[in-house]
Amino acid sequence: MVASMLLAISCKKETNKTSLVPPIDPDECVQGQSINNGDIIPGQYIVAYNNNIVNRMMGEEGLVNRGADVLERNNIAETKMKKVFAGEPGGFVAILSDAEALKLKKDPDVKIVEPDRVIALAGCFTIAQPRLITWNINRVGYGDGRGKRAWILDTGIDMDHPDLYVDPTKSRSFVTGITSPDDENGHGTHVAGIIGGLNNTIGVLGVASGATLISLKVMGANGQGTLSSIIEALAYINANATAGDVVNMSISLEVNSPTLNEQVQNTANRGIYFSIAAGNDAKAANLYSPANANGANIVTISAIDSLNRFASFSNYGNDVVDYAAPGVYILSTYLGAQYAYMSGTSMAAPHVAGLMLLKGRALNVSGSAVNDPDGTADPIAHY
Repeated sequence: MVASMLLAISCKKETNKTSLVPPIDPDECVQGQSINNGDIIPGQYIVAYNNNIVNRMMGEEGLVNRGADVLERNNIAETKMKKVFAGEPGGFVAILSDAEALKLKKDPDVKIVEPDRVIALAGCFTIAQPRLITWNINRVGYGDGRGKRAWILDTGIDMDHPDLYVDPTKSRSFVTGITSPDDENGHGTHVAGIIGGLNNTIGVLGVASGATLISLKVMGANGQGTLSSIIEALAYINANATAGDVVNMSISLEVNSPTLNEQVQNTANRGIYFSIAAGNDAKAANLYSPANANGANIVTISAIDSLNRFASFSNYGNDVVDYAAPGVYILSTYLGAQYAYMSGTSMAAPHVAGLMLLKGRALNVSGSAVNDPDGTADPIAHY
């Protein structure tokens, strides 16, 4: 059955096994984090409840009332609450003084109070001609993703790209002041193409070609967003995704966020798979959320190049990293029906997201990363 599936794909997009790359230095052109990634947003806090305090399907009115009760009994004005989120554990975002935050930490219904933070991308891209089946897709393998769903937390997806199938009914923006889930940056569209680039006669092929892609926009045109927006998006997934769906998070914070990790873990416990980028700072991945969120349905991905060499920029560490995948000079879809090269663990994670759409957690491996800095080579994920 697998052989016939692969044959059907190759009938449309002819295999091109050449590994042509643009003349750029991957160390200077990585989709990493900008200098203000992880910065605290002064006075803005995420308040997460103890588990089972709210129903993950609770509507906005119920969540607002629940948050108002918590604030009132702590003598904090309801007007300080900016927005609410469901999911597991659920909670709200509020503008608080340090004293008010400390007071809420002692409330019996509250598990976590942590500062909201800036999420920010940096890096560059190179516009290029499409290459149909690229080296990286050949490296990990590919199959028919039709009927499968991938939820992509990122800068959005180009909703009109001819090489992608994006569900406009489920897609959402969680960026304040922006209602459209359309991509204005390019990063999310690039990630989307690696997962589900269509099996047609144009462009590039995705690992799970034809998969339904859901755009969850948590960062704007400048590649910046907030931790609370990501938590809101995860709550939306928790309420709307079904077992077997895959979530891609090409996002990392060089801090530990208990609320973020708990939302990921609780959602994964419902049979929803997560593929998470290890991060691009050549540091231990266990310093980064959500890369350090462990669980049976959660995988964290480091990056390799076309020669299986561990990428110089990739975070590492077998305590949280599960697999390596291609992340250097990756050609994929881009804004305006274009195609571009990008590098980063942001590009490695969607390869494994595509594989999990096809195989769940029953992934194969093919070789291992060369020169893994932690001394234990990450296995390279494969169909």
